[in-house]
Order: sequence, then structure tokens, then C-alpha cells
Amino acid sequence: MKSSGDRDLRLDFFRGLALWFIFVDHIPANQFAWATLRNYGLSDATEIFVFISGYTATLVYSRVFAERGFAFAAAKVLHRCWTLYVTYMFLFFAFTAQVAYTARVFDNPLFREEMGIASYFEDPTLALVHALILMFRPANLDVLPLYIVLLLAFPLVLPGLVSRPRLVLAGSALLYLAARSFQWNLPTYPEGGVWYFNPFAWQFLFVLGGAVQRYRQAGGGLPSSGGLLTASILYLLVSFVLALSWRIAWLGALMPTMLGEFLYPISKTDLDPLRLLHFAALAYVVLCFVGQDAGWLRGWIARPIVACGRQSLQVFCLGIILSFTGQTILVQFNDSLLAQLATTVLGIGAMVVVARILTWYQKAERQPRRNVAAAKDSGA
Repeated sequence: MKSSGDRDLRLDFFRGLALWFIFVDHIPANQFAWATLRNYGLSDATEIFVFISGYTATLVYSRVFAERGFAFAAAKVLHRCWTLYVTYMFLFFAFTAQVAYTARVFDNPLFREEMGIASYFEDPTLALVHALILMFRPANLDVLPLYIVLLLAFPLVLPGLVSRPRLVLAGSALLYLAARSFQWNLPTYPEGGVWYFNPFAWQFLFVLGGAVQRYRQAGGGLPSSGGLLTASILYLLVSFVLALSWRIAWLGALMPTMLGEFLYPISKTDLDPLRLLHFAALAYVVLCFVGQDAGWLRGWIARPIVACGRQSLQVFCLGIILSFTGQTILVQFNDSLLAQLATTVLGIGAMVVVARILTWYQKAERQPRRNVAAAKDSGA
């Protein structure tokens, strides 16, 4: 296990930043969502979260695989899946209750429809059964079921990632292409729907994160190429203009009609290649300019974001609850710019406070164990 000083804080920082973006983006009509990634390119916080999840899963469980063997590593992965599943079900009930209570108090049934829980009240028993098998999900809860399914399949690819990462990545790419070509996806409830994040497509980004981790583990460094960096920056600039054209009318009017017919739709569900390429370009540029030893990652500005990244599961769940709370405040009470600012700042502040409390508790809990281990080593 790496010491805290050896920990790559970039993983925590960008995962924490993704969680902040997800929270802000989930509040409709929030003008401060202009500060998030989705407004300035073709990919968004979801790509960051899935890629880093694949990287960290490989980092953790490949070490367990090397030390304890496949069976124990698979058991650890499945135990983590169970933890995620229980957390998701708790979040499902909490969020559904929050939406239902809010709709009742304010006599606003649109909340139920907008958040995708209207079917739950039409047939609660059937909806609950489908919720238990991840087929029925309220709005904004799609990322966690995707992560559960990807991690559930992870033991099947872990040995290959450890020994033949390129071969596994090639197989993952073939599955990605087949899923897009044959429109493979998992069904949802009510009938006729499919998963918002197609796991057959998004698995490629998850596996890509794992392959990159193995490449770095083997001593591989960041490819140094001025041409690649220039191409990446140019693609990001083109994507920037394209993304702004969706939100600025006069800029959209300048876009050629043939360009739209060629590019659209840029599917998030099936992880469109343009989104994938945008994330790859963005990640390469960031890694070129942000080294693992960057001092600012340990500074006071980055510290709250890093804290949220380290407690990603709890912070994500809290962010889901807080985002709907923020939506309720803006819809029912006050939607002024000041109210939007207060909702955004207070929500992120609550996420940071919870993350720091959890970090403090984990450190305090580990300290007695270290003292006991030190006493045993000294023969006391």
C-alpha cells in the first residue's frame, strides 16, 4: 500500500471535481452549471468518473490478485459490489421518499414525472421488484448502477488486465463497437426503455482506465509528442466551439447544416466516439500539464476537492439528495441568481464537510490499529 505521500492526488482531485460537477449539473436552471465541463466540450463528468473508477479498481484489486490470488481478489470485488448495491438501494428509497414527500407537500406532481418515479406509485410492488434488479431507477441515479454492473464483471477481466492488458483492451473495444453496431443495451422498467448509460459501451472506458493503470505500473510514461499535444488541443478547441453552438443561438446559426447531419446525434448513452475522443484529448492535455508531484494539489484550494474525491461514494449519494433539494428551493421558493449561488455553494459546502468528517473518522479509527501493530513489533 502506498503511503499518503505517494498517493496520486490527481485521481482524488479529478474524481472530486467530477462529483461537484455532477451535483451542479443535476440542478435544473442553475446558471452556475455554466462552470461545469459539459458546456465546453463533448464529454462531461461521467467520463472522468468512469475512467478513474476503472483505473483505481485495477490499482487496488491487481495488488490483491498478486498477493492473495484470483479467488480472494474476486471475493473482494464482489464484496465491494454488495456494498455498492446496498448503498444504491438505500439511496433509491431515500431519494424516492424525498421526491414523493416534496411532490405531496407542494402539491406538484411534476416532480414525480421529472424525476422518473411516477411508475412507482402506479404499481409499487412491480416497480420495487424491478428496482431490486436495477431495471427501475429514478432520474440522476444512473451512474451508480452502471458502476455496480461494471465492477460485477471486473473479476472476468482482472487476470487478463494483469497479464495481457492490450489483449483485454482490444476485446473491450470489439464489444464497444459491436454494442454500437447492433444496439445492444439492457432493458429498463417501464418496458420499452434502455439503460441511460449503456454498460456494453461504457465498459470500454472503464477497461481503458484499467489498461492505463497497468501501463503505468509497468513503468510506462506519458507519450511525449508535440504533434499529439497540438492535435489534442485543436480537437478540444473545435469541441468547445461546437458545444457552445448548442447553447448560443447566433453561434449555432453559423454551423453548416451538413456538419450537423454528419455529427449528430452525439450519443451519451452509447458513448459516442466523438465523446470518447474528447475525453482522451482532455486527459492527455491535463496529464501533460499536471504532474503527479504538482504542489498545488496539496494546497488549500485543492484540499476540499481532494477530500470529496477520497470519499466518492458517500459524497455522490449526498450530492444526489442535495441536488433535488436545490431544485425544490429554486422551483418553489426563489430562482434568483443569488438563490442559485447560495444553493450551489451551500450544497458543495455540505459535501466537503461530510467528506472531511469521514476522512477524520477513518484516520482516527486506523490510529489505534497502528499503535497495536507497533507494540507487537517492539515486543511490548
